[in-house]
Amino acid sequence: MGEPLRTPLEGHQDWVLSVAFSPDGKRIVSGSEDKTIRLWDSETEEPLQSPLEGHEHLVLSGALSPDGKRIVSMLSNNAIRLWSVDTKVCSFSQ
Repeated sequence: MGEPLRTPLEGHQDWVLSVAFSPDGKRIVSGSEDKTIRLWDSETEEPLQSPLEGHEHLVLSGALSPDGKRIVSMLSNNAIRLWSVDTKVCSFSQ
C-alpha cells in the first residue's frame, strides 16, 4: 500500500459521498450527507469559499463545468441543481 500524498481535507459535518477534480486539476469539489458542496484548492488543501448550502437532500455527486464557473449537483431525491461558483446562487433546480 502506498502512503497518502497529503492530509485529509476536513470540513464536511457528515459522510462525503462524492469527490471530483476540476478539468484543470486545480480544484476539488465534494458533496456530502451534510447537504453541502465544498470547493477546495487541490494544491493548498484549503477551502476556496464557504460551502454551497440549500440542498434539502443528501448530495450524491457534484462536478465542475469545464470553464470552472458552475457546479452541478445531484441529490438523493433525484434532483439536479446548477450553481454559480462566483455568486454561490443556484440558477437551476429540477
